[in-house]
Amino acid sequence: MSAERHTLLDGRVHVYRRENSRFWQCAIYLRGRNHRASTHQDRLDAALMVAREWALDRIAEDRLGSRSLGLNQAVAAAPQPPPSSATAKTFKEAAEAFMAEYRVLTAGERNARYVENKERHLKLYLLPFFGKRPVSEVTAGLIQQYRVARLGNAGGKRPARSTLHQETVTLRQVLKSANRHGWIAAVPDMSAPYKTSGKIAHRAWFSPEEYERLRAATEERARNPKRDRWRAECELFHDFVEFMANTGLRPDEAQRLEFRDVKVVMDGRTRQRILEIDVRGKRGVGFCKSTPDAVGPYERLLKRRGVPNSTDPVFGKIQRQLMNAVLDELGLKTDRDGNPRTAYSLRHTYICLRLLEGADIYQVAKNCRTSVEMIEKFYASHIKTRLDAAALNGRSQPRKTPSATKALANA
Repeated sequence: MSAERHTLLDGRVHVYRRENSRFWQCAIYLRGRNHRASTHQDRLDAALMVAREWALDRIAEDRLGSRSLGLNQAVAAAPQPPPSSATAKTFKEAAEAFMAEYRVLTAGERNARYVENKERHLKLYLLPFFGKRPVSEVTAGLIQQYRVARLGNAGGKRPARSTLHQETVTLRQVLKSANRHGWIAAVPDMSAPYKTSGKIAHRAWFSPEEYERLRAATEERARNPKRDRWRAECELFHDFVEFMANTGLRPDEAQRLEFRDVKVVMDGRTRQRILEIDVRGKRGVGFCKSTPDAVGPYERLLKRRGVPNSTDPVFGKIQRQLMNAVLDELGLKTDRDGNPRTAYSLRHTYICLRLLEGADIYQVAKNCRTSVEMIEKFYASHIKTRLDAAALNGRSQPRKTPSATKALANA
């Protein structure tokens, strides 16, 4: 019996649907055992999202059961603290208190996945190392031992610099919470010794020529999908690509976007139709004005949807699998420096193209709900055409020509 198949996480996760089944299934092979589950989704994009989250949970459970062994061995080898009084709070108790208040105080202000990542940092790494110790015994030296254990092949793959930074942020938040409760006198020094500042990595984007190739490829898929039942998804994805590259929204902002948040208006200065968008994302509620090229994909989407409810999502879940498939076909999955391109690269493309066209950097930052400093830091290599050679090489007084100098001498 044949089945449609897709893969996630570099081929580790298989997503498939049998001919006699309505729903997509998912499977992952871990520690000599094949784990299977139904996504209970009949749409491919929704099934891929469910399968990814399910697989990450299985990997996390497996890591806690086996790969954390190396970290626990490092704990056993580390000097143990002296016995403390029965009333001293442990790091585990401090972590539980932190998470309890963090969930309540950030409700509606932080992405749910961001909060889940805090719990994962604690469950997989911080609690196995610090959990049973009194929180008052978490010193700068012990924190350095934790870094050594994480980076020294204790538990498998060496974590990326950004991953270890995120874990350190969670650790600092737990200790600050303990300090507020009076369980520790002060938060210890958590700076990483022997480290220089990390290099600035420019954001992966699409040059004008690369973006045109991507846009043409998604348009061709929308007109001629590989399977007719994928037509709706391919049309939505084509509109998504054009919309994102002409609005500069973050992927999570586009995912939250509802029809009531978007209006087609006539711009007073350019006399062109644009979109005015109320944006809800990582920075709270913001505002965005699109380029005129964003109106077309939005109106095509409206035409296909008929008269949607005002609270219906415009795009919903991001079609990451389709994005990766198109980029792989075009050879555009990574930029020249090897940085992977994702849906976020469409936002970076919007920023870079506006700067290359000479837009004011302050207006671009304001429209993208970020700072001028962030744009100058991460996009500086793409804005060389904005430099004014006349302003750079000019003089306060005009240089005298040889003929003018001679005429003055003879006067």
